[in-house]
Amino acid sequence: MRVLENFINGAWVASAGTTLLDVKNPATGEVLAKVPLSTSADVDAAVQAAKAAFPAWRAVPPVQRARYLFKLKSLFDQHREEIANICTSEHGKTFAESFNDFGRGIENVEHACGTPSLLMGQNLEDVASGIDSKVLRQPLGVFAAITPFNFPPMVPLWFLPYAIATGNTFVLKPSEQVPLSQRRIFELIQQIGLPNGVVNLVNGGREVVEAICEHPDVKGVSFVGSSNVAKIVYRKCGETGKRVQALGGAKNFIVIMPDADMERAVQNAVESCYGCAGQRCLAGSVIVPVGDAYERVRDLFVAYAKKIVLGDGKDPATTLGPVISRAHKDRVLSYIEKGLQEGAKLVLDGRNATVPGLPDGNWIGPTIFEDVRPDMVIGREEIFGPVASFMRAKDLDEAIRLANASEFGNAASIYTTNGKAAREFGARVEAGMVGVNIGVAAPMSFFPFGGQKASLFGDTKAHGSAGIDFYTERKIVIERWF
Repeated sequence: MRVLENFINGAWVASAGTTLLDVKNPATGEVLAKVPLSTSADVDAAVQAAKAAFPAWRAVPPVQRARYLFKLKSLFDQHREEIANICTSEHGKTFAESFNDFGRGIENVEHACGTPSLLMGQNLEDVASGIDSKVLRQPLGVFAAITPFNFPPMVPLWFLPYAIATGNTFVLKPSEQVPLSQRRIFELIQQIGLPNGVVNLVNGGREVVEAICEHPDVKGVSFVGSSNVAKIVYRKCGETGKRVQALGGAKNFIVIMPDADMERAVQNAVESCYGCAGQRCLAGSVIVPVGDAYERVRDLFVAYAKKIVLGDGKDPATTLGPVISRAHKDRVLSYIEKGLQEGAKLVLDGRNATVPGLPDGNWIGPTIFEDVRPDMVIGREEIFGPVASFMRAKDLDEAIRLANASEFGNAASIYTTNGKAAREFGARVEAGMVGVNIGVAAPMSFFPFGGQKASLFGDTKAHGSAGIDFYTERKIVIERWF
């Protein structure tokens, strides 16, 4: 059985860790590889390699650094289907979802190719008589990213391209549940000829995360995952003076007004709730039909959900894959049980879903609750599975109050043909990303990505202009010549 290695200082090396975890295909149960739980010594080796590479790398002109990324973007385009297939095998999402997953990552590489322009500072002559002032953007050193299981190719590419394009060096810890995509991506990165130590990869779990957060030579950490862990990363990085962007969980509300284009709105909302088996921070979770739209929205939503085809993501007929693991399946099922105990009405039950010929898959079918209240566990906590909850609102004001009552503020969407309602929703809802007639409010790579409230902890959001801000220090130079 293949045992994965770490990538440190330009070479694949065995981990010092002796504990190995199975990497499984969640649709079939097949063991694809074994991943080591690396140690703090592995992290230190990677950080020291990155630290040693930093002085020479930061001296490389930005335009030359960008040329490495041009090569990488081209290479990624050539291998997009290959990476998508790997992603589907280790994660379970459909091939189309995996293809788009990597595609959004490639877009970040493409955007980072413009770093020479994005790094430009400001200047003003004669801020006082004979005195000029300018702002320089400079790299800081070693950065690290800790990434989740739900978007194996994409999320690491929210960080890596911007870190190295701005002149920093980088250490990645991918999710131990889905390390194979990044293994192949780093093999491709090897081909573009970056100097040794500029990028490094350390597989592992909690010990690696703690070592990254506590290492004195790591200048900043990017994290994506649950809010509980995001808070811990935020606190640990703060204690050691690091920069941090920690993107946490979500409870995303989708408001559907009576004037919406109902067929399109509901179909889009269903795709939002069940895409990637609901395992994404932008997934719709709570559906709020307003006023007399309730019954029509509910009935249409149930009808579309019943058309979803559960199965192996490599089957072109599949529209909903498995959840990531047996443990995660049990977690989602426990939320469904909790919803029933609290008095919510189960309109569509996906608990006993099966797929012929695949008895070992982690299957949960589309599930729908109604009569959900904001104080219920299923109404306030992130389930991260194919479960949608319906709440009632008599008008837009009440719908916004329901959304704003959540501790999270990642994304929120409204479906309407009324510009005034859309504008009011966008202005008042407490969410970092807002969709108008869009169920997955995912910003493009050249805009920042991130939420509000308990969905984001730290200094900046991810990618776009926020990425440049995170990876650079602004230095102000005030000069006078006699």
